[in-house]
Amino acid sequence: MSATADFRLRRSVLYVPGSNGRALAKAAALPCDSVILDLEDAVAPAEKISARKRVCESVAAGRFATPEVAIRVNAIGTPWHLEDIQAAAAAKPAVILAPKINTMADVDTVERELDAAGAGQEVRIWAMIETPLAILNAAEIADSSNRLTALVVGVNDLAKELHAEDVPGRLSLLFALSSAVLAARGTGKFVLDGVFDDINDAAGFEVECLQARQLGFDGKTLIHPSQIEPCNKVFTPTAEETQRAQRIIATFDQAIASGQGVATLDGRLIENLHVESARRILAISRAIAARKQ
Repeated sequence: MSATADFRLRRSVLYVPGSNGRALAKAAALPCDSVILDLEDAVAPAEKISARKRVCESVAAGRFATPEVAIRVNAIGTPWHLEDIQAAAAAKPAVILAPKINTMADVDTVERELDAAGAGQEVRIWAMIETPLAILNAAEIADSSNRLTALVVGVNDLAKELHAEDVPGRLSLLFALSSAVLAARGTGKFVLDGVFDDINDAAGFEVECLQARQLGFDGKTLIHPSQIEPCNKVFTPTAEETQRAQRIIATFDQAIASGQGVATLDGRLIENLHVESARRILAISRAIAARKQ
């Protein structure tokens, strides 16, 4: 996302099973930036209808104030999809997360269904890209609608579809992960990394968060509250990074004021591209500071 855009923190995005009433009750008080109330993978078929009712009642009652709330509906073509869309549209979450999006036509289908159900344009769409076809079409999917604001990589389904092995550093998924980032950056959308399944491997989780940040992701989807704080820490600029960003902008502004197109700071060349990156760091820092107030 551009640093000049309306910036929204999405460092930590927690999946919450819609069938777990206790987890739903606690979710609103958690320090994650967003929550995804899940009607899909985390809910057994026998519990789909009751989970839908529970989730949509919670959202409609306004129980989620600080964390941005998304509802993940079941995929197009499943028995629950359309009724999920209709109930979620009535509840009016910030976001509908649509799984198994493979083409821009899939996004159009979800958007038409939301319109038919009476959801206003303020209800945004996130698209899960979790198949080889979705990765190949990632840029078209990201650019298919102004209502679509984020791509979410589903790494587990993607690895299964690719017949990819689970290897250190996610080497088998790097092309797909980078393709998602490229698609998001090329179309001005947010992009979220997939989940890390081993909640007991804190060191491995931190390494994967750092990799996601280095690849360019805005944040990471999570499966357990214990992952929120370490994820937030990795995706939060350090004091040193914030201070350097301020110095970059100030130095460049001084150079422009004196008629120069470039500047140097600590012996390194500064151009407009460095200023844009610095502004993004400051946007993140300001958003985090506002959250703490």
